[in-house]
Amino acid sequence: MRSLLFAILVGLVGAALLHIVIILTLPQFTGKDAYSRVLGLYEMDSFFPLTSEPGPTGLANDDPYLRVAVCGFSVSGGPARFVAKGAIPFWSLSIYDADSNEIFSMNDHTAVNGNLDLVMATPIQLVDLRKTPPENLAQSIMVEMPDEEGYAVLRALAPMDSFEESVRNFLAESSCEPFRR
Repeated sequence: MRSLLFAILVGLVGAALLHIVIILTLPQFTGKDAYSRVLGLYEMDSFFPLTSEPGPTGLANDDPYLRVAVCGFSVSGGPARFVAKGAIPFWSLSIYDADSNEIFSMNDHTAVNGNLDLVMATPIQLVDLRKTPPENLAQSIMVEMPDEEGYAVLRALAPMDSFEESVRNFLAESSCEPFRR
């Protein structure tokens, strides 16, 4: 009797674990994970603003006060640089790897002078940049990218209609591109 209860308990725990593993790995098998959707925008190395209606990839901006733009990038050929400037109430940037794990996050309160100036690079590229730092990177934040590919999500707050134009200009003028010396 005791071994029967033990077998049932092990079976239930095993089934629960199997279901959890299947649910967590399902997006990778279906190609519907966030990284695949960002790549589906065909906008590598530039920010692509999301609309309130889901596009062909299913990405949409659900928050009525935030405007969101995404950018897929790769550091395999060199570092990637993210730049955005403008007087808006609030902005935040999150960097994710290809598995949608957050690598880095910052906002206007943690940025130098409230402007976005960030360089993502592999460890070897960072060593090279620090050996001979270019002048135009004096105020840049340098972050190590563990993988070669990822995506960035830039959010800007428009709490009232009067901020709408400046927030849209902020996102339109922001850049996500390979760094050139």
